[in-house]
Amino acid sequence: MTGAPEFSRIVKVDQVRRMSVETHIAADAAEREALARRFGLSSLDRLEADYGLTEETDAILARGRMRAVLAQPCVATGEPVPETIYTDFALRFVVETGDDLPEGEELELDAQDVDTIGYDGQAIDMGEAIAETMALAMTPFPRAPDADSYLKDAGVLSEEQASPFAALLALKDKG
Repeated sequence: MTGAPEFSRIVKVDQVRRMSVETHIAADAAEREALARRFGLSSLDRLEADYGLTEETDAILARGRMRAVLAQPCVATGEPVPETIYTDFALRFVVETGDDLPEGEELELDAQDVDTIGYDGQAIDMGEAIAETMALAMTPFPRAPDADSYLKDAGVLSEEQASPFAALLALKDKG
């Protein structure tokens, strides 16, 4: 992605200590429209979060709750599938060092590392972090209520029909 994120809410590191109360952010109509395009959504009617920030050794911790009302296209029919997301989050912002892993070496993550976000040491972008949290919380393969009949009419086999055991069962039924 080039340029600033669609939903950018910058918090400078030196402001974190002064932010003792919970903060509320919400995407406006233009930001929601741009995010809907970016994430391939049919619509994004609401995206907001309430969060608090605390400093840790070498990190900034953001804890809060994100809310979104959206619709994604059905993977079979393309029809909008509505979804409401209410999710708690905990994000750990750590300064990026620029150190790359040696070639062929893998980074192992544990449960604490999953929601870690790198930043430049000067400021974090809570808007972008919330947009990414929403994207991760969305249903991965949304299906409209009529998706199965649509796929059946198109000749797509269900998992049960396509399994090797279905072929054996069909042979047994013929015998």
